[in-house]
Amino acid sequence: MSSSNTNSILQLLQSPNDYPDFYLIQDDDFADAIRHIIQQFRLNIESIIANEEEPDFFNTIEALEIAEIPLEKITGVFFNLHSAETNDKREEIAEEITPILSEINSWVSLNPQLYEKVKQASKNTSKEKLLPEQNLLLTETLKGFSRSGADLGNEDKKTLEKINEELSLAQLKFGQNVLHATNAYHKKIYNISLLKGVPESTLELFRNAAKAYYENNPEEDLANQAPYIISLQQPSYIAALTYLENRELRKELYIAQQSKNATDNEWNNNEIILTIIKLRNAKAKLLGYPSYAEFVLEERMAKSSQKVIQFLEDLAREARPYAEKDMERLQNFALEYDPSYTQLMPWDHMFFEEKLRQKEYALDEERIRAYFPIEAVQKAAFDLAEKLFGLHFQSANIPVYHPDVKVFYVLKNKECMGIFYVDYFPREGKRPGAWMTHFYPQYNLKFQEILPEGLSSKQIPVVSIVCNFNPPQESKGIPALLSFNDVTTLFHEFGHALHGLLANTVYPSFSGTSVKWDFVELPSQFFENYCLEEDFLSQFAKHYATNEALPTEDIEAISKLKSFMQGYQTMRQISFGVLDMAYHGDHPEAIHNVKEFETHIIYKYSMYPTVKESSLSTSFSHIFQGGYAAGYYSYKWAEVLDADAFYYFKTSGIYNPNIAKKFEKLLSSGGTIPPMDLYKEFRGEEPKAEYLLKRAFGN
Repeated sequence: MSSSNTNSILQLLQSPNDYPDFYLIQDDDFADAIRHIIQQFRLNIESIIANEEEPDFFNTIEALEIAEIPLEKITGVFFNLHSAETNDKREEIAEEITPILSEINSWVSLNPQLYEKVKQASKNTSKEKLLPEQNLLLTETLKGFSRSGADLGNEDKKTLEKINEELSLAQLKFGQNVLHATNAYHKKIYNISLLKGVPESTLELFRNAAKAYYENNPEEDLANQAPYIISLQQPSYIAALTYLENRELRKELYIAQQSKNATDNEWNNNEIILTIIKLRNAKAKLLGYPSYAEFVLEERMAKSSQKVIQFLEDLAREARPYAEKDMERLQNFALEYDPSYTQLMPWDHMFFEEKLRQKEYALDEERIRAYFPIEAVQKAAFDLAEKLFGLHFQSANIPVYHPDVKVFYVLKNKECMGIFYVDYFPREGKRPGAWMTHFYPQYNLKFQEILPEGLSSKQIPVVSIVCNFNPPQESKGIPALLSFNDVTTLFHEFGHALHGLLANTVYPSFSGTSVKWDFVELPSQFFENYCLEEDFLSQFAKHYATNEALPTEDIEAISKLKSFMQGYQTMRQISFGVLDMAYHGDHPEAIHNVKEFETHIIYKYSMYPTVKESSLSTSFSHIFQGGYAAGYYSYKWAEVLDADAFYYFKTSGIYNPNIAKKFEKLLSSGGTIPPMDLYKEFRGEEPKAEYLLKRAFGN
């Protein structure tokens, strides 16, 4: 094992910098470093147990919270690199350290001596002498042990420990399979006539993909190279299904995407899904819950699966008439376009949705893309944060993990509040989608004089957003241009980032996005609303080459998009939420065929015929790898909150400083206040669903 003086990863903790030095990192050091930190963590826990002083909040509860920070910081760096810039070595390391991390987590959470200390500390502590956040840490720590199985007998603890290890490996494997299957697909196009309807910017994307493919595969026949390649990377796939006039090619690509982890190959996720849901259910039953959904929802705003299902059913009842009208309108439009389209299929949807948008709003997604160069959109997001919260983003010359990544200091009143990374473009080492994360959690241990070696008493948030947007066309001098959907995605993730960057809590357990999971999407979805405001759009939507403003009629059309095809989109999201709840319900052991189960559950919410090759579940990373298991409903749940919150702004001005100050308090409080109490403190009352319905359907 490398010593702490030579191990590049351990040096991150000893560095005076608030950020990880990515230039310093050597992958070979990760496993040794994590083992070393786990060893130190174990010794710290043992010292808490061995402490002969009467257990209290400070020497037990707070000491436990602090002991976890070094491990959280280093694993945060590793797993974020594993998601955004992985390689074969990092995948090997992930498989090596995942069971080790599972083991140490189980050792802590199932440790009877530590649990006894925590219970004694709770009894001995005078709650009235603690700060509210300290009382919350005490309560949550005690509850966390119970929910982790500390009350179980020895044999059940061993069973739970085995379940946790197997579950962590299965979830890791699921995500790796999705990444590999995505990267493995390359549709080679030799005849440009197949690409009729595709705009030049997308052709350039396909050309660049072909160039990169043959550079990485020099063994391919040089005399028979395809000039274009369509991949399953998000920019390539979405552009293809949006613009390709060739219906058969759209179908081929759709099926490739939807079946990529369901075909008979090494990346098939069917059995892994069955393993994951059965392990989760076994864990919940062992802990005394009727299902994994009930176990999860105990710690959510919704509280029960019955309430979630009722919420989704009520929303579906409201949305269905609008969804049916959307589909009727789209079908009629398709028949006008081409009488052979007697039955629309899923691979037709994006194509005709774009055509219909062009007809009804004169809004050509490709044409308006020129008015959304990524630097201008990013600046608009930064300017909005400055206007609302007084934040200033200053380019920082500090290490990054890939040349595409940019980094900024986040200042307020000239004080550095945080560090913010942006990583916008796809590559083979990055998993699909878009997300916000943190490398280091924010905390301010202002009451602590003694800390673990190398750990400072204060850490500013180190936050990142990761996306998969169209890259710039460097050969033509054209910058990265965003679709309007990309614009809203950037603002969505930026909303999450602000939740992290404005964090101001004592303990990392409550910092930033460490809130109830069905509350976490409020800030992100709230900021999407600004993209539909005419006044806001007019300030930054300018042509990348001429600086000409986006025409007024386009801005007006965009502002009307908030209700375009919302019935269909709402039903689609509901189907995902219902499927998630079904997988994590009472009897997952009765599920034997993933495709059959999926079809049975979502057919009544689906607006298209079933495609036998398609399998949504096998690449549904949100619930089988990410943190949305029994929580996908939270996107719609949080829409009620974000629509209500933005209406509050709209009544007094979307930049109203007094309301912005209250919203900043909501963001900075993190998980220190129960979410409904926090929302009512901001809004003055509970949220009303009527503003979501009005925004979506014009009610």
